Amino acid sequence: MTNCIEIKGLVKEYKTFTLGPIDLQVPGGSIMGLIGENGAGKTTLIKSMLGIVRPTAGEAVLLGTDPDRAKEDIGIVLDDCFFSEYLRVKDVDSVLSRVFKTWDRGLYRDYLDKFGLAGTKNIKELSRGMRMKLSLAAALAHRPKLLLLDEATAGLDPVVRDEILDEFLAFVSDDDHAILISSHITSDLEKVADYIAYLHQGRLLLCDEKDRLLESYGRLVCTRGELDQVDRGYVVATRKSQYSTEALIRRRGDFKRLYPRLAVEPVTLDELMVFIVKGEQS
Repeated sequence: MTNCIEIKGLVKEYKTFTLGPIDLQVPGGSIMGLIGENGAGKTTLIKSMLGIVRPTAGEAVLLGTDPDRAKEDIGIVLDDCFFSEYLRVKDVDSVLSRVFKTWDRGLYRDYLDKFGLAGTKNIKELSRGMRMKLSLAAALAHRPKLLLLDEATAGLDPVVRDEILDEFLAFVSDDDHAILISSHITSDLEKVADYIAYLHQGRLLLCDEKDRLLESYGRLVCTRGELDQVDRGYVVATRKSQYSTEALIRRRGDFKRLYPRLAVEPVTLDELMVFIVKGEQS
């Protein structure tokens, strides 16, 4: 399977923050979810991939070529709408039809109807959620092969989010298509992502198939005495309170066979992030 994204040793240095080095691949026909706290480097990574900011080192290959050459086939939604506030929603059609050879006016109108966007409204009148819908409609209407989305479902109600997630799944049913989406709504990623990349303070801590991550890790709740008896090779991080101790466990299946009397629950992506960031590392 061909990779739609290949990031090799990408570094972006600022005075007070360094991203990378990042190595990352996104195969065709898949969705990569990018998670991490605010300031972890998610937006910097996406902008560096696109050349919006120039990487200090390394490179990003998108759809088999450099980002500038691939731009016709890339749909982009950043964390804020980049259209002039003084345009009307329907004016985006005439603007982008001059930018993209593959622009589909009928498809754009279909997305406006689907997302409940009135063409006569000025963009400055739209809420954040409505602006995100507009950006998504514009990103999809030129029939791209790759979507790069930064908090694209932020500000949307659960029903609309669910409709958009269905759009994403339909999009990657073509093996030539792929999506990289950063999101704080990890429940959305648990529904649709094939892979998860976890950024923390500019470093890539985890990158794996989503199902393998969620199956591999577990949450152990026990006493301190019980935890002291556990092989530390299984313990990633711990959180201790006055009454109990929690631990993030790796290789959950092996752990359960070795310690059948200890209860280990599955973890969510949120719990995985919180343990790694806030837990006491083993």
